[in-house]
Parts: sequence; C-alpha cells; structure tokens
Amino acid sequence: MTERPAPPSSEARIDRPAGPSSSRRGFLKGTAGAGAIAAAGPMIAPMVHAAGSDVIKVGLVGCGGRGSGAAEQALTADSGTRLVAMADVFSDRLTDALSALKSSAVGAKVDVPKDRQFDGFEGFKHVIDQVDLVLLTTPPHFRPMQLAYAVSKGVNTFVEKPMAVDGPGLRMFIEACKAAKAKNLSLVNGFCWRYDGPRRETMKRVFDGQIGKVTAIETTYNSQGVWDPRKTREQCGSDMEYQLRNWYYYSWLSGDHIVEQAVHGIDTMNWVMKDQLPVRCWGVGGRQVRTDPKYGNIWDHFSVVYEYPEGVRGYHHCRHWVNTPNQVKDYILGSKGTADVFGNAITGENKWRYRAGRERASGNGGAHSDMYQVEHDEMFAAIRAGKPVNNGEQAATSTLLAIMGRDAAYTGQVLTPDQVLNSKTDLSPARYEFGPNPVPPVPVPGVTKFA
Repeated sequence: MTERPAPPSSEARIDRPAGPSSSRRGFLKGTAGAGAIAAAGPMIAPMVHAAGSDVIKVGLVGCGGRGSGAAEQALTADSGTRLVAMADVFSDRLTDALSALKSSAVGAKVDVPKDRQFDGFEGFKHVIDQVDLVLLTTPPHFRPMQLAYAVSKGVNTFVEKPMAVDGPGLRMFIEACKAAKAKNLSLVNGFCWRYDGPRRETMKRVFDGQIGKVTAIETTYNSQGVWDPRKTREQCGSDMEYQLRNWYYYSWLSGDHIVEQAVHGIDTMNWVMKDQLPVRCWGVGGRQVRTDPKYGNIWDHFSVVYEYPEGVRGYHHCRHWVNTPNQVKDYILGSKGTADVFGNAITGENKWRYRAGRERASGNGGAHSDMYQVEHDEMFAAIRAGKPVNNGEQAATSTLLAIMGRDAAYTGQVLTPDQVLNSKTDLSPARYEFGPNPVPPVPVPGVTKFA
C-alpha cells in the first residue's frame, strides 16, 4: 500500500497518535501514553445501582443491521436501559433503524425524538455527549476516532469488531483503551464468538490440556460473500456517498473482508494463543471472481500463515466466491488430539462432545443462548456491579493479526507485528465531506509497497 497524506485536523477528526511499538505479548498492558486522552475528562466512578433501579442512557452510532441488532440486545439486557440518541451519516438509514426498533419487542424503551437524531460526519459526538453508554457500530474506519471521543467524555462503550483498518487507527484505538482503563470505564468488543457457551466450554478444555500441547491452528471463513452494492455511482451524489453506501468494498472503510468478517476466525487463533503475538506472517490472495469495478478495491480471497514461537503455526483461509460451498470452521491441533471448535468436540486420546443438558447440569459450558445477547448481558451486569470490563487488548491483538495478514498478502512481503502496528500507511480520505474521493487501485503483490 502506498502511504496517503493524513487528513487535515477538523472538528470531525481526532488526530491519530504515533503510538507505541508492540511487544510479543500483552502489548496493551502498559499505561504509558494514555495521559493525553485520560486528561480530557475526570476519573469516572463506576455506576453501582441496585439491579435495574436506575436508567442507563444508551446511544447508537451507526444504524445499519448490526447497529439495530446491538441496540435491541442492549435494551433487552437490562431493565433500566433506554435508547435516547442515534446517529448515522445518512438520515434515511437512521429513520429506517428507528422505525424498526420502535416496532420491535423493545419498542417501549426507545425514546429518540427528532432533536436527538443526528446525521453527518459529526453526529457521533452529539450522541456521545448525552449518554452513559454508546454502541459504536459504524464501518470500521470510524471506530478509533469515535472511541477516543467517547472515552474523553467518560462514556462506556460497546465497540463492534474490527477495531481499525490500519496501523495509525489501531494505535489510536490502543491509546483509547488505556485511557478507558484509567477511567474505570467498560469497553466491550464485538468478537461475539467468545460469548458462545458451547464454544467457551470447548476452549476451556483446550486450555485444560485435553488435546495436549497446541501445535497448529486452522481457521477458515469461506463464504459466498455479503450484500451486493446497494446503489450505483449514478444514483449517488458523490464518490464519498457511493463509497459509504457500499462501504464493505473499500479498504479504507472495511479493511477488506479478512479484516471485517474473517477476523472472527483470526480471533479464535488469538484466543488459543492467549493474545501472544506471532513472530511473523506471510500470505497470498487476490481478486479472481469479484472483479467488477462496482466491488471497489478489495480482494475476494486470502490465505495467510502466522508463525508463533515454539514452532506453532496458524493457518487462515477466507474467500468470497458465489456458487461455492460455505465453510466456516476452526480446528486446534494438539499433541494428544484435535478440537473442532465449531463442532464443540474433541477427538484423540480424550474424546469429548458438548451435550447441552449435561454441561449445564454440571455447571459447565454456560447457557446455550444467543452469543450476541450474552455479550450485552455480561456488559450491563458488569456495569451494574461496578466492575467494568475492558477487553480492548484482545480486540486490538485480533485486529492487528487481521491487518497484518492483509498487508502481507497485499504486498507479498513477510511482515512482523511491530512493522504493521507502527505502519505509516493511513487509509483515511483526504477530507470528510461529500464530494470527490479517489481511492487506491486494487493491490498487486510485488507492486504494492508496505510503508
């Protein structure tokens, strides 16, 4: 990727810091460098209430399908939650989401009058300014700056995955995570697979040694792709509008599908390795099927190898090809057996398979319920108990691995975590306004440069 000029400072942008270099493990654990954001607001006391006795004002930033779902789950998780403010860059998206939420099972808890509905690039600030907790569910590019602003205002956050699309954005996210920890704020990420009860029980058995020493991890996210572009360029008033309407297909907005979607599988790899960073990675990929210009500048397939200390290898494959079988699977290979994480089973010396009734009866495995709901249930329970959850380190590490795999494949180079985290490549547009917005061409390995 070629380096792009950083956007000019404006009210809509919080400048991205240079950030620290990474270490092989636990690169978010330190607190140095958080002072700039932490100093922007007072220390926030945790909210401690009798269960459900006081209202928690919730705001929604990003009114697509995932945002509407997160809002419904937040309002279901706690009897005292109320949705009081919403923002989206497009007013029609906001209106549609608000209408759907009002007609849903949680409609009685939706109180978003016209003066608390905000559109445009700065709408997120107006929402954050008047809530206790904000749901950040915009395209991934915007999350670091929105999180930084929320933390500066002392607001708890739910941040959908991934956390950034490039090194500068990830550094900004990391600094905001440190500041949130210093302020005793909850910061819960959207890596929902970690909230699935059977999956948790499977992973617990891996950590207990049931498959022996881990030797390799295989994660696959092969699908037929996501929605086709919703509007043509002719139907949109500008390049910026067209890209935002079809954000998935532009690397500056989504990070490409390995970062936006397949990162779930990469997060499983990170989970197995307990946030330990790989030594290096390399990969291949390209744009073989989804070649029409309407698909922006992202690829349609990737294959990446992550090399960890002590000889452990992580293998990740993902693709978006129509008329091909879906295969979303994770396997953990050990010296005594193999864990099928999606199948919730272990083969080898210590065979096991998850049985919902048996695991719940023995107190293991948790409730076999919707993982999207569980992440909100646990987040609001922690806030009510005055024991804030901040799992930003896990989110940052998983996002780093996805960006690392993408950049290694894009450039054809072998890359390290330090190189990617400290990359100078900023995918941001020159300005945040509706008008022309040229984007880089589709990456070509050996031609596209890493910076």
